[in-house]
Amino acid sequence: MKNAVQHWSGGKDSALCLYHALRQPQVHVSHLLTTLNEHYQRVAMHGVRPELLDAQAQRIGLPLQPVWLPEMPSMAEYEQRMATALSDLRRQHNVTVSVFGDLHLQDLRAYREQQVAALHLEAQFPIWHKPASELLAEFFDLGFRAIVVCTNEQHLDASFCGRELDRDFLRDLPPGVDPCGENGEYHSFVYEAPYFSSPIAIRRGEKVRRSYRNPATAETPSDDCFRDAPTPAEAGFWYCDLQLATA
Repeated sequence: MKNAVQHWSGGKDSALCLYHALRQPQVHVSHLLTTLNEHYQRVAMHGVRPELLDAQAQRIGLPLQPVWLPEMPSMAEYEQRMATALSDLRRQHNVTVSVFGDLHLQDLRAYREQQVAALHLEAQFPIWHKPASELLAEFFDLGFRAIVVCTNEQHLDASFCGRELDRDFLRDLPPGVDPCGENGEYHSFVYEAPYFSSPIAIRRGEKVRRSYRNPATAETPSDDCFRDAPTPAEAGFWYCDLQLATA
């Protein structure tokens, strides 16, 4: 059996991907790996607090390997930090498989395969090319629950941010928006899953608009979540600041 690391964003795609990876008899998922912005202390792209990420890992029962990135990493810096983290997992825990929750972006898949192959790792994509309707029906039917934590205002206005990711949300999506948000229309945070030991109690904090520099390519890893001020050539994003609920 091969040891694997699940590339984990905390959102619906990586959560459903992990569900399938855990059921592969030839693979043992031993770790989660997540990129975070070290300046803003948030999960890259999603803007989620690290303590929520830790709550997910605790309920899954897997160790979390964070990869901390600077505010605006170059591709070279991103690749170097990812390579270091993956090499450490391979050396210390005999991890030989990287599991990704990508769906349809062929260029991104090719990029990931190339990067992990250079580290003598195998890339796997358990939910690759699943139709959106099938993927989301499975997500709901299995009992996953999630909150939309980020929306791209080029596609969705602020009213979609902070909503429960459910069938009503999907029915309200404007024409042209990918139901799975595969083009970056929205990101989510999973607070209940069939493999969680218990749901995560959360509360919605403030909803804020921040600017995010448009990546030059689909695989560019830069993350500008919760920036203080916009700069030219940037798009607006809305974030719902989720927090752990206290008794």
